[in-house]
Amino acid sequence: MSRNYRLLVKNAKQVVLICSNGEKFLTKPGMQNLCVIENCSIIIGSDGLIKAVGPAETIRAQYSESSFDKVIDATGMCVLPGLVDAHTHPVWAGDRVHEFAMKLAGASYMDVHRAGGGIHFTVEHTRAAAASDLLASLSSRLARMQRAGTTLVECKSGYGLELKTELKMLEVIEEARRSLPINISSTYCGAHAVPKGKSVTEATEDILQVQLPRLKELMSAGRLRVDNIDVFCEQGVFDLGSTRAILQAGKDMGLNINFHGDELHPMNSAQLGAELGALAISHLEEVTDEGIVAMAKAKTAAVLLPTTAYILRLPQPRARDMLDAGVIVALGSDFNPNAYCCSMPIVMHLACVNMRMSMAEALAAATINAAFALGRSHTHGSLEVNKHGDLLILNCARWEHLIYQLGGHQEIIRYVVIKGNVVHDNDNTMDL
Repeated sequence: MSRNYRLLVKNAKQVVLICSNGEKFLTKPGMQNLCVIENCSIIIGSDGLIKAVGPAETIRAQYSESSFDKVIDATGMCVLPGLVDAHTHPVWAGDRVHEFAMKLAGASYMDVHRAGGGIHFTVEHTRAAAASDLLASLSSRLARMQRAGTTLVECKSGYGLELKTELKMLEVIEEARRSLPINISSTYCGAHAVPKGKSVTEATEDILQVQLPRLKELMSAGRLRVDNIDVFCEQGVFDLGSTRAILQAGKDMGLNINFHGDELHPMNSAQLGAELGALAISHLEEVTDEGIVAMAKAKTAAVLLPTTAYILRLPQPRARDMLDAGVIVALGSDFNPNAYCCSMPIVMHLACVNMRMSMAEALAAATINAAFALGRSHTHGSLEVNKHGDLLILNCARWEHLIYQLGGHQEIIRYVVIKGNVVHDNDNTMDL
């Protein structure tokens, strides 16, 4: 049958499907046994969805009459699903390079925070920044992430801490979603810190009475699409009671609960998230055994951020304990002014070395499980028929090189493809 398709990737040495039976997530046994096909081809249709994936000979025979807008001969190369970054803060002005020196000299995260730095420093600059400037810097950061293989990224607000700037940030994310090829999951994180001069109670009331109702109006009118709600649940920030109230209000608006928990102190955030039916909880450096059990039972994903623990010299998240308990483990870069990393391959490398994950576990955590943490694993995170044609083509004969070669992704990633369109071709070193 002769038909026209958008893209044929043929004769790949290895194609890592991740999974092949429509799994929405993988736990430890599945993560350790990824689905990999040798000598394989993939077809992506004009709608940007995967139409076929299988042995190169079979695809050649079945589609011999078909035509393709583009054909990539991947002989000797590997194909992976596009990487998913499940936790980023990419919209802000005012970098914090000066604080890195303070942290290296021994200042803790909360020391910097109390000195007027940290989130409050970025909030001042972001409030003052024009939306056009925020969009320009966001676009360039997302382009960097895309070149490093990220094709779906979660983007948070949270450097406004009042209605006007939070909406400005969410509108910038919305504009990026509409104008850029990269897939975006948008998160309202108005409870990222308690604004200067306000108590936790006052900040919580502002979110519940002012910010969320306005957000609901804009979402209902179709002006904004927001997917998730986030709160920084931490000592000296938002306590369990405030966190519960804000997350529940967001859930009642149809937002997925996906929040910062148990980072600097054990707050029982994991238990709270499990009780509320949270889709995901991030950080978890200080999670308790009870919290791990609760998350496994509730199928709440753990979004682990090895960059944060590395930069702040915190205890590493207990990835092995979580995997052993059956928790759905995902990864994120935590890109923000405190942890400036755009590269999921580097995140996977750190996860393997510092959190003792295997390369297969890290790849599953940065694809299907990260997509699950964003409520998108039915469309992203694996190379299966009818999913989005988002993939990486690597200039190497084994996929593990993407993790093994620390910082080598610039040379290894030959093509980045989103919905069947080549958005980065490393041969020309130019973005299309």
